[in-house]
Amino acid sequence: MKPGRPQMRKAVSRNEAGGVPKCGRPCPGMKPGVSRSAQSAASRFWNEAGVSPNAASRVPGVKLWPEVLEKQFLFCRIFLSKKEFYMKWVKQNIGYWCDDIIAGKYLGQGICIAVLDTGIAEHPDLEGRVAGFRDFTEGRRECYDDSGHGTHVAGILAGDGRASAGSYAGMAPCSVLLAGKVLDREGNGDVENVISGIQWLKKVKDQFGVRIVNISVGTQPDLGDVQKQRLLEAVESLWDIGMVVVVSAGNYGPEAGSVAVPGNSRKVITVGVPDSVRPAVYCRREKMNYSGRGPTKECVIKPDVFAPGTGIISCNSRYKQPGEHLYSIKSGTSMAAPVVSGAAACLLSKYPDMTNVEVKLKLRESCVKYPGTEAGWGLLNVRKLMTA
Repeated sequence: MKPGRPQMRKAVSRNEAGGVPKCGRPCPGMKPGVSRSAQSAASRFWNEAGVSPNAASRVPGVKLWPEVLEKQFLFCRIFLSKKEFYMKWVKQNIGYWCDDIIAGKYLGQGICIAVLDTGIAEHPDLEGRVAGFRDFTEGRRECYDDSGHGTHVAGILAGDGRASAGSYAGMAPCSVLLAGKVLDREGNGDVENVISGIQWLKKVKDQFGVRIVNISVGTQPDLGDVQKQRLLEAVESLWDIGMVVVVSAGNYGPEAGSVAVPGNSRKVITVGVPDSVRPAVYCRREKMNYSGRGPTKECVIKPDVFAPGTGIISCNSRYKQPGEHLYSIKSGTSMAAPVVSGAAACLLSKYPDMTNVEVKLKLRESCVKYPGTEAGWGLLNVRKLMTA
């Protein structure tokens, strides 16, 4: 491994963040600068989306600069005109709205989820539910996320959606989070940082009551075998002490054997994204088949379970900066993993005595066959998962 070469990478596709079309051309009818109709257009859109008209303006530290309003208009025109980009569509697609969820009985109450990622930033949707934070990159003590990836993952997991009147609430909004920053602002890191984060979790798991670990991190294909094995063994050690470990399959697919480490583990729960059609925001419609696939070298079928991961709206760590919104769009198996972790948190809040092996078996039994999920068990289905 050459000095300075990134050894770890967040499992997010290169076109993860929204804002402008990939082709770089503006939307039809949009002119440079701030349009006069931006404010009314943005207001109409957020009302239609089920968001309080002035929700953003009521959040401390947020100013509705003209360029912010224009970006909101651009944001809704380009990305949010399709229902598939709403978290509510994600939830509908995976059978989330079962009786237990609708009644609010089992939304992750009493469950702590650890997230090893790029950190976690302050956000209205996560307020009061970050139990702890540890930085393994720079040693800082306060919560922060200079990448935005970890905060986005955390919002999918446990955001309560208060800044959007619940429209962008996460999977387990009553759970608490423990964040370990193991990747830098570019989403890169090294195996040592991840292993240090894992060792830290093993020490504090009883203190914080950690039941689930979400690792939306994967190695690059050219990482040495020795380093890959070290990481794999470290991640599996979390499983061996009883934690439910959920990892992303990586975005190097869809060829056979493309699943990233530690997604190749036969023990942990590996999450992939179903094959899907590229949305019309891009210059042409085509299949988006980026999710890593098995079989592994040991002939293990991977991913285990599939969940939506393309065009997911969640918490934006930079929302206080001029020109930024409270939420952002990202795509990748990184976004699918917390959907499954959140579902597992709901399950454990209902059946707290379940072991990690039982959770995995229950996931397997409850998956449903769905186009694009033939490589694994099928698509996550929360309704079936929560049924005894």
